[in-house]
Amino acid sequence: MSEDIVIDQIKEEVLASTLIWTPALSTLLGVAVAIFLFEIWVKNSRNYKLCENIPGPRRLPFIGNAHMFINKGSEEIMATAIKCHKLYGKTVCGWLGPWQIVFLTDPADIELILSSNEHLEKSDEYRYFQPWFGDGLLISKGHHWKHHRKMIAPTFHQSILKSFVPTFVQHSKQVVQRLSKENGKEFDVHEYMSQVTVEILLATAMGVKQLPEGNKCLEYAQAVLDMCDIIHKRQTKFYYRLDAMFNMTPLSKKGEKMMDIILGMTRKVVSDRQKNFNADSRAIVEDQKEVDKQRQQAKKEGLRDDLDDIDEEDVGVKKRLALLDAMMAMSKNPDIQWTERDVLDEVNTIMFEGHDTTSAGSSFVLCMLGIHKDVQAKVLAEQEAIFGSNFSRDCTFADTLEMRYLERVIMETLRLYPPVPIIARKAGRDVRLASGPYVIPKDTTVVIAQYAVHRNERAYPNPHEFNPDNFLAENMSKRHYYSFIPFSAGPRSCVGRKFAMLKLKVLLSTILRNYSVNCNLKESEFKMQGDIILKMANGFNISLEKRAGVSQTM
Repeated sequence: MSEDIVIDQIKEEVLASTLIWTPALSTLLGVAVAIFLFEIWVKNSRNYKLCENIPGPRRLPFIGNAHMFINKGSEEIMATAIKCHKLYGKTVCGWLGPWQIVFLTDPADIELILSSNEHLEKSDEYRYFQPWFGDGLLISKGHHWKHHRKMIAPTFHQSILKSFVPTFVQHSKQVVQRLSKENGKEFDVHEYMSQVTVEILLATAMGVKQLPEGNKCLEYAQAVLDMCDIIHKRQTKFYYRLDAMFNMTPLSKKGEKMMDIILGMTRKVVSDRQKNFNADSRAIVEDQKEVDKQRQQAKKEGLRDDLDDIDEEDVGVKKRLALLDAMMAMSKNPDIQWTERDVLDEVNTIMFEGHDTTSAGSSFVLCMLGIHKDVQAKVLAEQEAIFGSNFSRDCTFADTLEMRYLERVIMETLRLYPPVPIIARKAGRDVRLASGPYVIPKDTTVVIAQYAVHRNERAYPNPHEFNPDNFLAENMSKRHYYSFIPFSAGPRSCVGRKFAMLKLKVLLSTILRNYSVNCNLKESEFKMQGDIILKMANGFNISLEKRAGVSQTM
């Protein structure tokens, strides 16, 4: 073969190679130019310039700080967030792709957001709940939210909550029976708490007379856990945020399956109640003595919301309906704007908010009491003072009012391990912060990190130490109102917070009167999993020992 022929072949191969790579190189060049132009646009935007002086991790072109969450699970994401808080301070600015996020942990700054009627709208990250909650209280906005809040809040009136106590007791005793098979063994208590909190919610707020058979309640609770994990991934993973991309993934198919389980339960609850609805048979009427007692009660001081106003001002002998019955009555009243779709949306919302948070909260309390035996002994002493030697007696509403130390234990646990570790709002206008020379631009996502807020050393002398006395009146009075917000605060606070606290008292009192609790974990060994609801990645592992002399049937 001559030299000229070889040279010609080489030329042809080089030319072919050039032709093959030119489109790829053109695409790469186009992407590079697009990112360059995007960066120019971002850095010249008003939002960028306003937040440029807020501390935070270095932002990478186009992806922002999304690289910090790639291939990380909920446990690692929470650890990263805690690290950023320690490194950058009480106010942190971050970017998830083109979306700007400002994290707040100073109570004075948080008050500016939560107490204002200008920042009521939830952030765009909550849109992933829409197929589940529709236009329910958690994610709705504007007039629709105000109307629903006004109509739903009275269904958690103290008179109604009092009527729930016997049902709380009944289901608490049932879980005590179920726990007997774990006596003396180490196990994860969260599954038991999930099932009983679903059962309690169905039997009280939803008015279900016959609970679903078998493990339907537990299946629902597990589907909720899985769905929360999916939503959290969509909120934190850049590539899941786009619907078109997410819908092609196996995670989307799993989400559809979980939604079938969740909506299957709630649709049946609503359908059955519609068939058997009778407002008169379910109405709760207080006698005149109870009404007079309510009028004489001292008004709550400190941080207040509409639930306090309702309990203190909405008094009088009248018929009151629990949540689902009240919504059924409203949907049949032509003078009230309330549709069947509204009923289902709010049932889905309250079923989620009313069980998942308290199942996590009760599990954390049991773990903390298992670790801090001295605190458990004080709780038991209080129970003995209330029940005497008759631990088998059913708990009453009056008993719960005497459980002041148990209440402090619950609140201290909620401080260290708030079931909802963060909440997010959309800034309704530019906000000049109280804690530093920073301005949050309108429409920015504002994340309020309760987990960090509750560990502020200026509010709590030893912020990482478990100390129920943090909630003695004299200690609470020294703190900023917004330094403890496990149920949020302001106009959009949790509508079911009083329901939750009463349920926790009855449930935990019943368990602790039957069992002593032990937990072999140290708090330093807790592996926090901060997705939608705060949980332990390594499980709520405790062991129980039956107390001597307490009846098995109670």
